[in-house]
Amino acid sequence: MHGPVESTEHVATTAPAPHTARLPAPLPDAWARTALTIVMPTYNEAENLPGMAKELMALGLEGLRLLVVDDNSPDGTGRVAEELAEQYPGRIDVLHRTTKDGLGRAYAAGMTRAVDDGAAYVLQMDADGSHPVEYVPQMLGSALSTGAGLVVGSRYVCGGRLAEEWGLHRRLLSRWANRYVSTVLRTGLRDATAGFVLWRADAVRAARLDQVRSSGYSFQVELKYQAVGAGFTALEIPIHFEERQIGASKMSAAVQVESAIMPWRIRLDGIRAPRKGNARPTGRGPGR
Repeated sequence: MHGPVESTEHVATTAPAPHTARLPAPLPDAWARTALTIVMPTYNEAENLPGMAKELMALGLEGLRLLVVDDNSPDGTGRVAEELAEQYPGRIDVLHRTTKDGLGRAYAAGMTRAVDDGAAYVLQMDADGSHPVEYVPQMLGSALSTGAGLVVGSRYVCGGRLAEEWGLHRRLLSRWANRYVSTVLRTGLRDATAGFVLWRADAVRAARLDQVRSSGYSFQVELKYQAVGAGFTALEIPIHFEERQIGASKMSAAVQVESAIMPWRIRLDGIRAPRKGNARPTGRGPGR
């Protein structure tokens, strides 16, 4: 595994090969025992969740736990999660919420619970298969070897790739959204909207989850902005982002409107301290 460099310039590393079913390189025993909780919000993911859980449990990370945060899914995802908790006692837990009030609030509840329960690191991860499980050890190893406060699984550093199923419109919209956020908030991140993020516990606390305003996908931007502003280093590593395996996207028009407005609210309302942190990508790409 290649470590990052201190410069904020993009430097070459070995890019991951196109996504295939492969086993990740094992981490040192001490790292594999690190208390890592994966927080996985779900709404109607009953078909995807068992496969994701099985892959995660097979990673060989002794300290890994999975916390499923279910928003009262009508397809029975909560029941499926409870069955998985029985199948993997002590390794899978379920947080049931009575209403569906946004991805951001689900993550805030789950990440708070994970840190309160003693997790040293918390990983945000979707249940739909778009975040390949094989990158989890690399993200944890990168955090432990560099001391980064957060490690972002990035689509937009060298070696990062979008799902081949994405059409031109969707690709352009995603890239535009990240350039827009970068212009408004200046986080230094190439993929500020990414939802595959590993957090050190103290960075989670510093991000002030109890004050998060975003209920939708803009939660991802708000949290990174606050952590970088609090002085934590953000590291980006390249991933191959996959299309969801089963089911439909939860991205609604209302969520897109919130995502467009929220960066300005964050900046103008002054909800974080003056920015002291920095972002360090590990891929190579054109300078800003």
